[in-house]
Amino acid sequence: MDNLLSVKQRFGIIGHSPLLDRALSTAVRVANTDLTVLITGESGVGKEVFSKIIHALSARKHNQFIAINCGAIPEGTINSELFGHEKGSFTGATSERKGYFESYDGGTIFLDEIAEMPMDTQAYLLRILESGEFIRVGSNKTVRTDVRIIAATNVDLEDRIKKGKFREDLYFRLNTVSITVPALRDRADDVYLLFRKFASDFAERHRSATVQLDERAQMLIKTYTWPGNVRELKNVAERVSVLSEERVITAEALMEIEPRISTRNLPALVGNGTDAPGNMQERDILYKFLFEMKQDLNDLKSLVFELIKSNDLRVTDLRPFRSLEPPRSMMPSPESRFNYPSNKETVPLHNGLADEEDYAEDLNPQVIIPQVMPEHKTAASSAFGSVEILDDNYRIEDHEKNLIQKALRKYKGRRKEAAKELGISERTLYRKIKQYDL
Repeated sequence: MDNLLSVKQRFGIIGHSPLLDRALSTAVRVANTDLTVLITGESGVGKEVFSKIIHALSARKHNQFIAINCGAIPEGTINSELFGHEKGSFTGATSERKGYFESYDGGTIFLDEIAEMPMDTQAYLLRILESGEFIRVGSNKTVRTDVRIIAATNVDLEDRIKKGKFREDLYFRLNTVSITVPALRDRADDVYLLFRKFASDFAERHRSATVQLDERAQMLIKTYTWPGNVRELKNVAERVSVLSEERVITAEALMEIEPRISTRNLPALVGNGTDAPGNMQERDILYKFLFEMKQDLNDLKSLVFELIKSNDLRVTDLRPFRSLEPPRSMMPSPESRFNYPSNKETVPLHNGLADEEDYAEDLNPQVIIPQVMPEHKTAASSAFGSVEILDDNYRIEDHEKNLIQKALRKYKGRRKEAAKELGISERTLYRKIKQYDL
């Protein structure tokens, strides 16, 4: 911990985030080795600062260090810039030239935005990592070099590999040790500390008073997402220092100078042209399931009341049935009667159910549950066919799997027709079949 504190003080690292400490600790541990390091993180988080820390703490610290932005060098000249060229090797090559790998032999080369490196240049770099050798453009002589390579990227290299834009073998050679520099939004407690540092540095350079933020303004900058990370925060601190007449900045004054500081990026359903329709189709399956479940429940209610009306049913308490109001097309007529085991006159039905207060005293307390006589085969049972008993399973995945199974059985495994019936694409259906192991 003391070692990390001294490193922070030496290199001006501000913050106490555990994610930042973990990244810094990895950089310190790997510095004394010659291992290749891959630094990942969003744009503006300070990846180049970490590369300089690694070089400054390594055995190469007395040799040269250079940072190269691979995305800023044109594709036609990057091989010459990195590996050099011979005289006359291409138009404009009036003399031979040493590349960075030859000029900085014994030092450290930081390759920023490594994902933007052309494929043929990646092959050159792979050979250097494997054997320490390369060939100048237009030459047939092998040149040896001893440089340490630190690479950085703000994109997903594995995704670039899938798209055929980055060599997989080069990725594994670069990724010997990986350091992930956290985004500023993941270091909320460090935001105001950094703001004060940048504001103080600006005031010292321009010999002015340092601006400060009140509590509400501090909350604003802590909850902002900072898409530009530390670089954006530094710009905001300097802009506020210049444009504000007051030295204590309120939330209102801060929003006036930086209107976007009050914006919040709430979660939203996103997707590209391929994924978005799939998301909609999965939602359609859920809606279809809910509508079918509602229809099945209504059918079950209707069947219960038909059985009550058509069979010798004995009931002690109708309160459990009060919530089971059937569709009006299935309601019995007002002249319908329940047959109670009593010598008294039967009670008229209201909406298919007798009023509790009218018949409560006439019920036989010995009869406790509704029973349908087994010898009666009613028309209702054949009309409704088999009845599914509702259980307490409310897992959407189980019901979605059940719907897919029914559709496949209906169309005898023909997936195209089953997908059309479910209202989803065949691709989504194939994925669901694999997901549920159908």
